[in-house]
Amino acid sequence: MSNVADVKLNEQLGMLEKPAHELYEIELVEGKRSKKGILLRPQPSNVPNDPLNWPYWEKYSTYLTVCFFAFLGLVNSSNFAVVIVPVAAELNTTTTRAGYLTSIQLLFMGLGNLFWMPMMRIIGKRPVYLASLLLLSVVADLFYFHERGHCMMMLHTAISGGVFLGPLINAYIVQYAGWRWMCAFMAIAASATFVVAFFTVHETAYKREIINYDLPESEYNPKKYWFAGLSLTSGYDSQALFWGWLGSTLVLLVYPPVMFVGLTIGVFLGWNISIQLTASRKFTVAPYHWKIHSLGLLSTAGFVGAVISFFIGGKLIEFVATRMTARKGGHAEPEYRLPAMVFPAIIGPMGVLTFGLVIANKKSYWGAAVGFAMLGFGLTTASNVVVTYAIDAYRPISGEVLAIVFVVRNVMACILSLYIADWIKVEGVEKAFGEIVTIQYAILSLSVVLFFFGKRIRAFTGQCGPMKRVLQGN
Repeated sequence: MSNVADVKLNEQLGMLEKPAHELYEIELVEGKRSKKGILLRPQPSNVPNDPLNWPYWEKYSTYLTVCFFAFLGLVNSSNFAVVIVPVAAELNTTTTRAGYLTSIQLLFMGLGNLFWMPMMRIIGKRPVYLASLLLLSVVADLFYFHERGHCMMMLHTAISGGVFLGPLINAYIVQYAGWRWMCAFMAIAASATFVVAFFTVHETAYKREIINYDLPESEYNPKKYWFAGLSLTSGYDSQALFWGWLGSTLVLLVYPPVMFVGLTIGVFLGWNISIQLTASRKFTVAPYHWKIHSLGLLSTAGFVGAVISFFIGGKLIEFVATRMTARKGGHAEPEYRLPAMVFPAIIGPMGVLTFGLVIANKKSYWGAAVGFAMLGFGLTTASNVVVTYAIDAYRPISGEVLAIVFVVRNVMACILSLYIADWIKVEGVEKAFGEIVTIQYAILSLSVVLFFFGKRIRAFTGQCGPMKRVLQGN
């Protein structure tokens, strides 16, 4: 009976005919392999201009530039976290209200994806990258299943670098040039990056579903020259409609795996911003009396945790997923990445609690730095696990999935950081941070549910919304 159930489930997932190997490439058992003998998922076509067939220098020039975009975006989002005291004094307001500058900015960074994602489907990805400097779904276009964990770790390390090194950069600018100059620095950095990106970011939008995988390479146009690949119109789709894509994207809010990913990253990012805002309020007064640049130095502890995650987390995730795939006879599933969540689930929340206890009892700042490092590890590792899971689970619509993930992430981070000051005022630091950790564990526990029931949930979501249209070939 279990075999019959599995067959029916696979039918629901649309795995019986082409382009099934693209829609759910994780089920392949035969096909082209890498030089190391790893089965390539998705299977590359014989088209020279297929992004999967690009040389690695072209893939990484595009991808690393986009990662730097992400770094700048998060540097910008956290810029006011370290200056709420001087800004509040200059504008004659409370530090709580000054903290809204960070929270509201996070909110609109998330909501902006609802505009940029449909635009990407209409005019292509290269113009959107150049216009926005922050759209993070290119990894699924350029890299294979077995490469995505490591490559996504690069992206999340860049994001964590922005989150944790951003306060350091901004703190020193504020300390020695004034808080207005940190905004000027961002404008200068973004302008310089735009110039570089014009020559390094190539169009990755590619309609793989219309390709005949049986035709030889000689039947297709040769590989475009480097300059031809810089076109701003090659990704244009005259059939795509803005409101249609926006509606399809919003439907993803009812997909449980998508909401889980957004909430998981949101709770990590929200507590990170909350910690930065709390540090700005607590470490600049007795008994610490820190200057602003010292707040930036504290944030480097979080970056240390992120760097450790880069060297350990990415490979560890791939190891866990590969071992589970081998145990299941070579049939990979997105859920095989989720057991790796045990590491950030233990370390991240305990880091938040450690930071809270240090603040509550006015202990040495070294304890707070250790807690911040643990949170940095948890944020980077957890983000990589769940985002890679989301990409693998909904590969054909990965761009829309990530758009909603980042909307949910930033909305949640905005809400948490908006109320942290009042929360601490009412409950006290120690109790508030205890409740914070409880909320975090409640959300992280959902990964257990998805590990056991995720495949069936994906089958259900394949019957509605954008995945239904993709599976039906519409």
